[in-house]
Amino acid sequence: MKIILKEDIIGLGYKNDVVDVKPGYGRNFLIPKGKGVIATPSALKVLAENLRQQAHKIEVQKNAAQKRADQLEGVVVEVAAKVSSTGQLYGSVNAAIVAQELAKKGIEVDRKIITMHDIKTVGEYEATVHFFKDVEVKLPVKVVAENQEPAPVVEEKAEAPVEEAPEVEAPVEEEEAPAAE
Repeated sequence: MKIILKEDIIGLGYKNDVVDVKPGYGRNFLIPKGKGVIATPSALKVLAENLRQQAHKIEVQKNAAQKRADQLEGVVVEVAAKVSSTGQLYGSVNAAIVAQELAKKGIEVDRKIITMHDIKTVGEYEATVHFFKDVEVKLPVKVVAENQEPAPVVEEKAEAPVEEAPEVEAPVEEEEAPAAE
């Protein structure tokens, strides 16, 4: 079944794309929710005319999306998370957490345009930020342990060991027993 999308749906297509979907998905979800319409010949002619008229507007949107994408060039998101002794995270790192970390750096990105698998271990991963139809940025995500203690530093002493003086215990004062009444 051919559907004309009325809005961006990550994983399926972008606004004004003609996509082929299963009939049940189109009839029971996309059309009733207003996310798409059936691609009839007349609807395709209307779409072609609309795209012709909106070509300049789309070009402006694409340029704005490219500027936002250029802000993310060279940015590495580092997320500190609590980790068990086996290296597993308590919880997971997802798109919402990546969006929060970007906001801390002064880059506002909606979590809905970030796609990635939930991260459950320490390491380096990659998230994709979809700004516009052909404007996507691969964003490196580094997950580090926040509660991991640094390895103890062993210092070698070149001097001879100094003998310690024996500890002298202070005399313990005995408590007075309370008088019987």
